[in-house]
Amino acid sequence: MRGRAAKTAKRAKYAALFLALAAFSAMLIARPERYTAICFEGIALWAQCVLPSLFPFMVVCALLVNTGLAEKLSSPLKRVCGAVKLPQTAAVCFLMSATSGYPAGSRTVSELYASGICSREGCKKLAVLCSTSGPLFVIGTVGAGMFGDSGAGAILYAAHIISVAAVGILYSLSGGRAQGGLPAAQSEKNVLYESFYGSVQAALTAGAFIAFFYTAAAMLHDMYILYPLESILSIFTGENIAAGLSAGLVEMTGGCAKLAACGKDTLPYAGFLITFGGACVISQQLSYLTKCGVRPLTFILIKLAQGALCFLLLLPIC
Repeated sequence: MRGRAAKTAKRAKYAALFLALAAFSAMLIARPERYTAICFEGIALWAQCVLPSLFPFMVVCALLVNTGLAEKLSSPLKRVCGAVKLPQTAAVCFLMSATSGYPAGSRTVSELYASGICSREGCKKLAVLCSTSGPLFVIGTVGAGMFGDSGAGAILYAAHIISVAAVGILYSLSGGRAQGGLPAAQSEKNVLYESFYGSVQAALTAGAFIAFFYTAAAMLHDMYILYPLESILSIFTGENIAAGLSAGLVEMTGGCAKLAACGKDTLPYAGFLITFGGACVISQQLSYLTKCGVRPLTFILIKLAQGALCFLLLLPIC
């Protein structure tokens, strides 16, 4: 009975995925002039707002790991990480994630697991801790670019980092001790090639995710699929903020832009979106993390908790 139920559930998932992809394709064919333009907007959003803040730091992080410098930097922090039941890699991985942004931290965790350096238990803990946006995006793109205030962006970034770290450490303390170190430099590797090629590949993948989900968000809005959610949220926030939040739950960057257009008092909502990530960012991260044994539902629930904490931290400021 259990086997039959599992097969039925699996078939239902595939059927739902097929219907969603078929509907997406049908709308592209029916209105190519609208959705091609929207897809291009998503690509432009990635090129202007995400790529400049993501790619340089991804290269730096890759060089740190591939040259062995990250291993040396992590050594003095063994005891600190051990005190909160985190692997030795935690402090350096968190620093790399906090300076690079999504999905650099998840990619690093995946590489550590693939190399056999970090166990599944350690990767599960690192996954929720090393799930942050970067300062260039939050302070520069969202703060200065969207809200017109880099100071507000700095406050937003501080609340974001505190929220991710606090919930991540609490999650780690709830489990057993995790082992894990960083890989030493490998002399046979072409460090520059591996670092740049991997970073380019990851940055382009992030752009593909953004373009797809940005287009999907527009389609969901046009089909009124987001309308029930917008209606519920509008009771508490107002129509414009509800529209921005709903769009951001699908694609975070576009949602932040819509919230910023409503005024600076929407900063807590932007903090929630950036910390939670939305379907686009979470999908990017899970494309790396599921290989490490990270359960999607657990990860999403923890991201919701981190987003809620960030919202509460920012609420008194606005």
